[in-house]
Amino acid sequence: MPDKTHAYGEDPSQFGELYLPTGAAKGVVVVIHGGFWKSAYDLSLGRPLAGSLAADGWVAWNLEYRRVGPAGSGGGGGAPATLDDIAAGIDKLAELDVDTSTVLALGHSAGGHLAAFAASRGRFDRWAARVPLTGVVSQAGVLDLRAAYDDGLGGGAVEAFLGHPPGPDDAPADPMQQVPLDVPVVCIHGTGDDIVPLSQSEQYVAHATAAGASAELVAVDGDHFTLIDAGSAAWTRTLAILNDLR
Repeated sequence: MPDKTHAYGEDPSQFGELYLPTGAAKGVVVVIHGGFWKSAYDLSLGRPLAGSLAADGWVAWNLEYRRVGPAGSGGGGGAPATLDDIAAGIDKLAELDVDTSTVLALGHSAGGHLAAFAASRGRFDRWAARVPLTGVVSQAGVLDLRAAYDDGLGGGAVEAFLGHPPGPDDAPADPMQQVPLDVPVVCIHGTGDDIVPLSQSEQYVAHATAAGASAELVAVDGDHFTLIDAGSAAWTRTLAILNDLR
């Protein structure tokens, strides 16, 4: 369980759980859960990862945010409210007693989308970053909103998140349209993933590297949820990736 819980806004979903290591910390990892941005899923998905990160010497900031659905039950989100929350939640670290010289975002599925967004947010006045990221690890992230929409991922989740089909005006919310990022991005993805296809990470990395960004694809055995199984070989690989990004 977390050491402390901190609110970064007034909505019940605007909070994070802080996990602290024993001894000096390697840095901070912001854990951003997935679930196709839907209110049916919450930060409980990130708790096993946050606990493992703290045991491995990291400060883990397991972040909740407003999702798509009725307000008051985890909803009230979607673009831009969810993006506002991710920005504000990360910036809350500036008020906590943690060293923010190394801050990595770790996001699974839709959380991978939000982690990549968080690395570009400083480009926009609305989300000017007090606590910039130093790297991103996307776990089977939804990194190309247009392709995700065309493929019908999450049963129309992209259109529900944006409020309309994706288009050029949605560039600030679309990681594919924000390359090259100024920080390294590692995309870890299960080869057996039938929920978010491997092509999401493959195409993002190809596009990013062609634009001169530091981006890498790490394909591992397993399905969509292997990546958030803290007892899996994929998670052991993820810990090694995070350590390499320090």
